[in-house]
Parts: sequence; C-alpha cells; structure tokens
Amino acid sequence: MGKHDAASAGEIIAGGEAYLGIEFGSTRIKASLIDPLGHPLASGSYGWENQNIDGIWTYDLEDVWAGAGACYADLKHSVKTQYGVDLHRVAAAGISAMMHGYLVFDKDDNLLVPFRTWRNNITGRACEELSPLFNFAVPQRWSIAHLYQAILNGEEHVGNIRYITTLSGYVHWKLTGKRVLGIGDASGMFPIDSEKYDLNSAMVNVFDNHVAEKSLGWRLRDIFPSVLIAGEPAGVLTGEGSFLLDSTGELEEGIPFCPPEGDAGTGMVATCSVRERTGNVSAGTSVFAMLVLEKPLSKPHEVIDMVVTPDGKPVAMAHSNNCSSDLDAWVDVLGQSARALGMKPSVDELYGKLMPLALQGDSDAGGMLAVSYVSGEHITGFSEGRPFVARLPEKPFRLENLLRSLLFTSFCALRTGLNVLFDEEGVGIDEIRGHGGIFKTPGVGQKIMAAATNTPVSLPDTAGEGGAWGMALLASFMNCDTQGVGLADYLDKLISGSIGAAVIPDPDDVKGFDEFFKRYHAGLGIEREAVKVLR
Repeated sequence: MGKHDAASAGEIIAGGEAYLGIEFGSTRIKASLIDPLGHPLASGSYGWENQNIDGIWTYDLEDVWAGAGACYADLKHSVKTQYGVDLHRVAAAGISAMMHGYLVFDKDDNLLVPFRTWRNNITGRACEELSPLFNFAVPQRWSIAHLYQAILNGEEHVGNIRYITTLSGYVHWKLTGKRVLGIGDASGMFPIDSEKYDLNSAMVNVFDNHVAEKSLGWRLRDIFPSVLIAGEPAGVLTGEGSFLLDSTGELEEGIPFCPPEGDAGTGMVATCSVRERTGNVSAGTSVFAMLVLEKPLSKPHEVIDMVVTPDGKPVAMAHSNNCSSDLDAWVDVLGQSARALGMKPSVDELYGKLMPLALQGDSDAGGMLAVSYVSGEHITGFSEGRPFVARLPEKPFRLENLLRSLLFTSFCALRTGLNVLFDEEGVGIDEIRGHGGIFKTPGVGQKIMAAATNTPVSLPDTAGEGGAWGMALLASFMNCDTQGVGLADYLDKLISGSIGAAVIPDPDDVKGFDEFFKRYHAGLGIEREAVKVLR
C-alpha cells in the first residue's frame, strides 16, 4: 500500500493515530513518527556526545533531558512545517537507547554514580568470575558486570542501590513511572531464560548466594526492572513525563507506551530480522551483528553475547565498540583541508564524494593498515584505544586506499567475532541486512560489508530511519490488533517488501579484505605499544 499524501498524513497526525519512537543513540537522539502502516511521516533529531570524565565514558542525565526535549521539539517543527498541524498526541510510543551500562539509584531515586556507558571496558575481573559462575560468557558492557565490579571494588554506593537499569529503562521510568524493560534490552543486563521470558532464575539465585556474605541489603530481583516482551503494555505517559518531552505542555498525558528496548532490538525490528537464519548489522559509532539462531551454541564464547529478540528468541551477537568514529574523524580532517583551500563542503557532500573513492582502491587497501580503536575493544582484548594508520613506504600513498583501509578496519573486530559463529559453531545465515550511518552512502558500505562477511548484504529502503523507526514499529505492534500474530509475521506484513536487492560479495573484494584482516591482527601489537606509549 502506498504512502499517504500530505493531507491524509496530516489527518492521521492530528487525529492522534500516528506512532512515535525515540532512540538515544551514541551521537544522536532521534524521533520517528510513523503511520499505522509503518510509513515514516516525520522525524526529529538532536546531536550529543559522550564525555570521558575521570576515565569513565558517560552522559550527564541533564543532557539526556535537554536532548530529549530538543529532539521532540525538532519533530514538532517538522510536523508543523510538512503538514500544517500541531502534534498533541500519538496512538502509542516507545523509548529505545544504547544497551548495557550502569545506571543505579537510591531509595530517593537519586543517581548514585555517573552513568557508566557500554563503552567502558573496566569490568574484566567481574567477567572473569561471573562467566564460570554462570557457565555463560558475561561481556564487560553488561549491567551485571558493572554491578559486580562495583562490589569487587568495594564502592560505597553499592549498599544504597535500590534500582538499576539501562538508559532506555531510565527514560521510560521517568516518562511513565514504570520500572520495566523490554526483554531485548534486559538481555544486555543479565542472562535471559527464553522459555520463561524473564531473567534466568537459576543464575539469579547463584549470584544472590555468591554475594550473600557481603550483606548488601538487596537481592537482584529487588533492584532489577520487570521484564516485558514485545506487544505487552508498559504504562502510559504521566503529566510529569509529558513535560520532560514537551516543555510547552502541548503533549497530552495518557499515551500508551510499549516496553523500552535496546538499540540492538530496534535494529532487528527495523531490518525485519527476528526470524531464525536472519541477521542484521548495525554500523555506526559501534558495530554489531545479530544472528537469530536455529539452535543453541555448543558452548559459551567470550567474544559472543547471547541476547534475545524483542519477542524473546535467542540471538548470537558479535559486538565491536569501534566502527565509524575514526573514519568520521578522518573525513572531518579532509573537510578542514577543503575549507582551508576556500571550499565549503557540507558533511553530506564530503561523505558522498569521498566514500565511493574507497571502491577504487586496491583490493587489499594497498598494503595499508588502520586500527580505529577510539575506545577499548573487548573482542581483541583492549581496555583503551589509540587510533592509528600505518603504511608501507614503498607503496603509493593514495586517498582511495586510505579510505578503503578505514572502512575495512571498521569491520575487522566484528569479523573476529563472526568467525567464531561461522567457523566454530557452523551458524547458518542466508543474508545480512544492514542499517546505520555507515550505509548512508549508496552502495559503498553495503559492498564493503559483503566483502567483510562474505555474505550477501541487503538494505531496507528505510535503513536510514534506523532504530527510532524500529521503536515506533514496536509501539504500533503493541497497539494494533495482533491477536495470534507474532512479531515476525507482523513485520513481514508491514516492511518485508521494502528490503532492497542484496549485494553479492565480489570475490576480489573478499580476497582483499581477508588479506587486510590478516595484516590487521598482525598489527595489533602496534596498538598495544601505542596504548602504553601515548599518554
């Protein structure tokens, strides 16, 4: 069914029939407004950035609300400009955000320590103890790892904890008063029982017993959010919550909210990748691949996260902390060079002109090596990062090869994790669906990803809408008459037809990436020395 014209779209919005998703990404907060058929109607955004304070990557919670308000105001302006109507109400809404991390509050709802985000690889000792305790590979980013590391550190705040949640859970709590979390986001806090759609009770008991002698004054279920699956109601917008989003007071309270989710879950939804043998890659500041499993893995793997879809199916997740940040920094520097010469290219023009040059480079990037670790990288064993580029002096130093090496390296840590699934576990995948900023330049990111994974890569037509759009779809799934219809069938009906044709891996590109990948791993010793030396 086709999109609505401006008049009918305006009627949908004015009648409160649209659905709203807001996602707090690592560099951008985005709002997406969709119609009941899933078509994007309007969007809003706000740029923000994390800070490294005293060695901790964090966002100030005041910035969370300043960003949320600015993003929603931008959406309202977009609606008014496009359709001439005011946005007062939606049929349902939902919040998503970066997964993992550590947000803890006391009995008076005061934040106990600054928000510790997914970017902090500071929980190594906790993971070393928890993984054998659970017989489950606990990643350093997970909330339970941060919690246990704080216990091991003897941090004073631990005994005062009365609530722990993720960023999406925090925002949802303040908007609705409900301390709940979607099962996909919850699976980045603590291992999930996919049959009971809840925290793994056996592991909860093991943890509680393990820390019992410390007399912390709480048990795990006392301080964790309740777990909900896609389609379940998760509260309504309160009067106080409406003012947090819209300080003008025009946003009506009482709007139903669906369970808050993580960006991994909204990525699966946005790419219609919640069935077995489907997979998606979200590539932006970080990059992660989500492969929905046909059967459980044979054993735990340190570099593989076991999470779940928003409706509770097991997913193997290979996650790399570093993807496009260093590439973005290089593009910015190249833009500075252009401006020094009197030109004024926009950001879109820079990417649009520069990225296709990578496809003109030598298949292996001309012997160049780039390692793009802006922060630590757990897959390869780094708690800190130092981005660098190296080259063979006898090889020509070409812009095309520099850009190709920066794109190749964006996927090398991810490929390291995927090799565990493909080679050791025999996980089958028919196609990867991509979304995120690195795919915005037509054909480039898609072709590089196909080479990096040796798998066909397709892009949804709405890939640029991203997780906020996926969150809006989850809101519509909750609010629609879906009796007996699962999430996969619902998404197939709405968006499967919008998936573009897959790019088949080019054998020369695959060979070139494999050569670069070997060079990358051989060069990680340089990275280790850089971390030691550059202080």
